[in-house]
Amino acid sequence: MPDAVVIGAGPNGLVAANLLADAGWTVEVLEAQDEPGGAVRHDRGVDPAYVSDVFSAFYPLAAASPVLAGLRLDAYGLRWSQAPAVLAHPFPDGRCAVLHRSVEETARSLEEFGPGDGASWRAQHEVWEKVRAPLLDALFTPFPPVRAGARLAAAVRAAGGLRLARTMLLPVRRLGEEEFAGEGGRLLLAGNALHADLAPEAAGSGGFGWLMTMLGQTYGFPVPAGGSGGLTAALVRRLRSRGGTVRCGERVAEVVVRGGRAVAVRTAGGEAVPAGRAVLADVSAPALYHDLVDARHLPGRLLEDLRRFQWDFATFKVDWALDGPVPWTAEGASSAGTVHLADGVDGLTRFASQIAMGQVPDRPFILFGQMTTADPGRSPAGTESAWAYTHVPRRARGDAGSDGLTGSWDRREEEAMADRMEAEVERAAPGFRGLVRARRVLSPGTLEGLDANLSGGSVNGGTTALHQQLVFRPVPGAGRPETPVKGLYLASAGAHPGGGVHGAPGANAAQAALHGHRWSALARVQRALARPVEHSSP
Repeated sequence: MPDAVVIGAGPNGLVAANLLADAGWTVEVLEAQDEPGGAVRHDRGVDPAYVSDVFSAFYPLAAASPVLAGLRLDAYGLRWSQAPAVLAHPFPDGRCAVLHRSVEETARSLEEFGPGDGASWRAQHEVWEKVRAPLLDALFTPFPPVRAGARLAAAVRAAGGLRLARTMLLPVRRLGEEEFAGEGGRLLLAGNALHADLAPEAAGSGGFGWLMTMLGQTYGFPVPAGGSGGLTAALVRRLRSRGGTVRCGERVAEVVVRGGRAVAVRTAGGEAVPAGRAVLADVSAPALYHDLVDARHLPGRLLEDLRRFQWDFATFKVDWALDGPVPWTAEGASSAGTVHLADGVDGLTRFASQIAMGQVPDRPFILFGQMTTADPGRSPAGTESAWAYTHVPRRARGDAGSDGLTGSWDRREEEAMADRMEAEVERAAPGFRGLVRARRVLSPGTLEGLDANLSGGSVNGGTTALHQQLVFRPVPGAGRPETPVKGLYLASAGAHPGGGVHGAPGANAAQAALHGHRWSALARVQRALARPVEHSSP
């Protein structure tokens, strides 16, 4: 009998399993798909000569994560690669806002858009350097981060106090207007906020955009050399070296609860897999509480709160095998791993508003990845392995464009939306379409079919908006991996601190399981000591 069963071999599940194995526990990981990795996998499905990341691709949070750093995955084969520039936002007139790993180069790029914007960038970076270490410590530790929070509070006071706190709560449109005279700096912030589901007018979008931009400034947007699955492979190798097992093609259908405690899981094939100490679930919060645990074991309040659970935007993705480098009009985009395409902050607002109204955007905001630029081994010399994704409504009520898209995402709708995205790239890179050797379309339902955690094409485990963060994630009063069922822990992006490949939800769940077991063992000892001692007669 394993000490722990982990449901799901995504990055959070594998991190949790590794940390439990480090503590001497026996661990078995059950994964529904035929290979581990969740949304961290690559293949050659577009063209045999091209490596394509199926889901996620760039990992600034992984590079900054103390959780992953502590696992020393370099010893298990993980190697990182970086593009010459981190991120670019090209403009029709040939100018380009470029985020470099050099503060001075980034500042020079932004100075072209507005006098003083370079100095403003340097000032923002100085604030970041003051709060970076305690902020990341607080972000990646269990909620509430008592010690890390105290260090962060002291750093925030030193870096501006309430003024800095106000800045982080600003909508990203307002933050950009306050800090930058030109549109270059504003778009770097706003585009990064829309990596999640935060519109330019959303409270807190400024803080999220600022965090992602500063992570890129310090750590870049690195990729695993050879494909995103290199990160998964390193986690699996590390786990197996410590005696852990990973079984793929084993979908868990039920968490078995007896006496208020999770004691086993049951697979779709009917196999009962016992768990001696804990069950950790790297699945979405709705899937755990609606599908895997019988409602009679859960408080009615929790189930009622889950009715208000909000998913993030759906995602629509296209992969390409290109016969040559992307012919960007703005030269600065050629060296960047990630390229954002939108007509200014107003274009981002229009895009997000259309999604909020249930309309498929007519001018989608494009996040474009140049994978061979970031990692030259991804495709033959002189070519490019590329992808792009955009957001669409989870439930479309209409099409802001002229294709009559309904959100059914049948073959016609998939191809029409992919063409719409290619048209946006073509505007910034005339001749792009002529380079397409092959393409693959991954609509929201396809993404969910490849990874059940990506429900409806949502990739962040729930909205990044403030009302579903910290103590509100995944429901009010939560914020920690413990569940109402003893010995059962939520170890996915549905738990604090949320989406992104950084391993923190898995690490937090593992720590909670270890702590819970120690307290249970102590309680058993105390109960034994409290029993009256029977003395035999002489």
